[in-house]
Amino acid sequence: MGKYIELTSENFSQVKEGVALVDFWAPWCGPCRMLAPVIDELANDFEGKAKICKINTDEQGDLAAEYGVRSIPTLIFFKNGEVVDQLVGAQSKQAITDKLNSLL
Repeated sequence: MGKYIELTSENFSQVKEGVALVDFWAPWCGPCRMLAPVIDELANDFEGKAKICKINTDEQGDLAAEYGVRSIPTLIFFKNGEVVDQLVGAQSKQAITDKLNSLL
């Protein structure tokens, strides 16, 4: 069973290879909590194909600032370490799945 990767400044280099989705979120954010089960499902669906990651913006404010995250949830898509796309706000599982598949 796949599990998302909890990213910090120390292990952020994991997005440097392949395709990665990074969910910038916070525990107090309602839309973030609505999106959480979708992120869990995507971690299973894309196990071995893409990295599904989360960054708690309360704990990792430096990373949120570095990537210009102004509102949460923000989903940033990486391919080989480069930002290739971004979605802001709660998104449908299908919209996120389509974006990930287009990058694989």
